Amino acid sequence: MNGMKRMLPNILVTGTPGVGKSTMCRIVAERTGLTWLDVSKLAIDNKCLEEFDEEYQCPVLDEDKLLDGMESLMSKGGKIVDYYGSDLFPERWFDIVFVLRTDNTILYDRLTARGYTGKKLEDNINCEIFQTALEEAKESYKEEIVHELQSNTSADTEENVQRIFQWFAQWKIDNR
Repeated sequence: MNGMKRMLPNILVTGTPGVGKSTMCRIVAERTGLTWLDVSKLAIDNKCLEEFDEEYQCPVLDEDKLLDGMESLMSKGGKIVDYYGSDLFPERWFDIVFVLRTDNTILYDRLTARGYTGKKLEDNINCEIFQTALEEAKESYKEEIVHELQSNTSADTEENVQRIFQWFAQWKIDNR
């Protein structure tokens, strides 16, 4: 830990777009009282977006501005952070990292339903095939705090929420 004791933990939920991060974070936040930070929404709300990337049809993130804005929120603890990337955040921010994984055919259907096409669709499916989010998390954080969770069905989501809730309850006991 960074010397400062937080009253509540910070959790990172990461994974390829479409794996179910937002759904799970919303439920975990409701059950634990943690504050759900959707980083993509934070970036928009705090004007952390730069020029538009034509190839990927999305704006480019101003990482420094975003991280500066998140620093005070994260230092207080009690956050569940939802973002497809994990390597931009300081390691000290998180007590645990969950990487959601989804079967490619299910993911393909979820992303096409969101309107993903062409290179954006292909690249996101490839990211899942090559476990990009998982590898990135393992490279960015201590391996023992990185946990891979399957996220194919609503039963998986419920099981994952339960697992995170149990971890949260234990964290509170261990960090009184």
